[in-house]
Amino acid sequence: MHAFRIVNVFTIDGDKFSGNPLCVFEDARGLSEQQMQALARQMNLSETTFVLPSERADAHVRIFTP
Repeated sequence: MHAFRIVNVFTIDGDKFSGNPLCVFEDARGLSEQQMQALARQMNLSETTFVLPSERADAHVRIFTP
């Protein structure tokens, strides 16, 4: 099981419903590229992100669209 959050990004100040919904899988370890793409299609949002560990930065993020 992989937990995820739906967040609202790029909102206009004072209007919390003005932004874009975005799905974030905070720990995508163990997911293949094909599974990430399938999850992005299932979420059907403009973008779904997958956070992975990185040796060069705080995180490695993959972004998929449906």
